[in-house]
Amino acid sequence: MNAPIASAHRPSTEWREVVGEDEETRFEGYAKQLAEVQRARAKAGELDRALHAKSHAGVLAELEVLGDLPEHARHGLFATPRTYAAYVRLSPGSGVHQHDRRADVRGLAIKVVGVDGRKLIPGMEDARTQDFLMIQSRATPFRDAHQFVDVVLAAVSPLTRLPRVGWKHGFGTLAGWLRAFAAGTKPIGSLAELTFWAPPPIRLGPYAVRYSAQPHAPVAPSSAPSHRDGLGHDLAERLAKGPIAYDLRVQFFVDEARTPIEDHSAEWPDEVAPHVTVATLRIPQQDLRSERGKAIHEYVDTLSFDPWHAREDMRPLGSMNRARKAAYRESVIARNAAKEPDGSEQW
Repeated sequence: MNAPIASAHRPSTEWREVVGEDEETRFEGYAKQLAEVQRARAKAGELDRALHAKSHAGVLAELEVLGDLPEHARHGLFATPRTYAAYVRLSPGSGVHQHDRRADVRGLAIKVVGVDGRKLIPGMEDARTQDFLMIQSRATPFRDAHQFVDVVLAAVSPLTRLPRVGWKHGFGTLAGWLRAFAAGTKPIGSLAELTFWAPPPIRLGPYAVRYSAQPHAPVAPSSAPSHRDGLGHDLAERLAKGPIAYDLRVQFFVDEARTPIEDHSAEWPDEVAPHVTVATLRIPQQDLRSERGKAIHEYVDTLSFDPWHAREDMRPLGSMNRARKAAYRESVIARNAAKEPDGSEQW
């Protein structure tokens, strides 16, 4: 049972976004630049994702929304106890396929299937999916999307572009970003032992929350994988023996000073915004090396995971998410992503 949140930590509905006057135009420009990176990296005419190009695993899963949640958590997908089918994709953040020993952001993306309610993406209002996207870091090195995109684009040609970023933001600031990135992307031994976080918040009914996925597996000493696809192999070994499970948790906005909406580089402290477990994500035992397992992996890799694949009462918030709205739309158009699943797929 979830313990009630003390009155000192009572969630507030007084959150707000701060949107710059020229923001939409700038974000559209970023989207086009990222799409150009995609096209430049295309192999044999086939476009890949601009980020999170490689997949460690694409698997079947289920999301069980828990009962007896506190009243302020019973909104959106979490309003009613229910178990949903889901797809999960685990991936590194790079836009190129590289050795798992390389330092990188690791991501967990969930597509929940059979979700009722009007959705946000134009033309897909009747889609029956809800996506959750997380990374291994509780916060990002970058306050907002403008800083993030500057560094992502600079990484394409670091010798020529990184100095420009240094001149623009200050070389001390750039050095701080690179140190924070290195600290948060050290090689890991297993994805099943990582806690994943969503630094940009979302709405949850009248509230704003950040969400995370905490593993049930105990954290063991780990070392960098020696195999190029070692993290995927580790997942295959674990799932051949049994399930992997995570607690899906939310933290509620309390006030702008301690739980900021727009500053994605700031952590939301546990003592200010306690975690409330709202659901359990289960990846059941399955054979990733079987023909069926390979077919599922290939299918999941065709899916588009987008925070804007969401119910209206779970709308993405913050600069990073608003930038994703334009970037993902451009990416989906470029990749001709598969139609959203409706739960009728037979595996």
